[in-house]
Amino acid sequence: MTIFVDMDDVLAETYEKHIELYNLEHQQQLNISQITSGEVWHNVPEDHQLSIKDHANQKGFFRDLKPKKDCIQVMEALYAKHEVYIATAATQFPDSLKEKSDWIDEYIPFITWQHRIMCGHKFILKGDLLIDDRTYNLEKFDGDTLLFNSPHNVSETGYTRVNNWLEIAERLL
Repeated sequence: MTIFVDMDDVLAETYEKHIELYNLEHQQQLNISQITSGEVWHNVPEDHQLSIKDHANQKGFFRDLKPKKDCIQVMEALYAKHEVYIATAATQFPDSLKEKSDWIDEYIPFITWQHRIMCGHKFILKGDLLIDDRTYNLEKFDGDTLLFNSPHNVSETGYTRVNNWLEIAERLL
């Protein structure tokens, strides 16, 4: 089986990084448990929203993300059993291409450069399964999909949802 795995908010804690930076920038105590839906910037005062939207443009933002719990072990097991690629939108933000590649080198080095797809639109991918947190990537994919749960997609329906990497392991290993 050919599996494509998104990076931001699937392998890496992007949402949590936005909260961490927001708290530092605005001396706040926002916690992910306080957010029930939407992007981080939807959950803060209007005069703070622009700073959150700018995080992804900051040098080091993508390099310093923490891996999602259990993702490294499950990815290694998936890679041993299936044809696995990391497919991440890395062309939207100028620094993200190198930072994401460096992040993968550190945390998931068994995914070599030949199995890394740094792209824009993911509808160009041809394979069996796409695991992503964004429905706009899943809706045009010509294969099966898994929607990785995130506060920004809680109201989305019509997709098979997974809440964590252990659920992915149960389904695919």
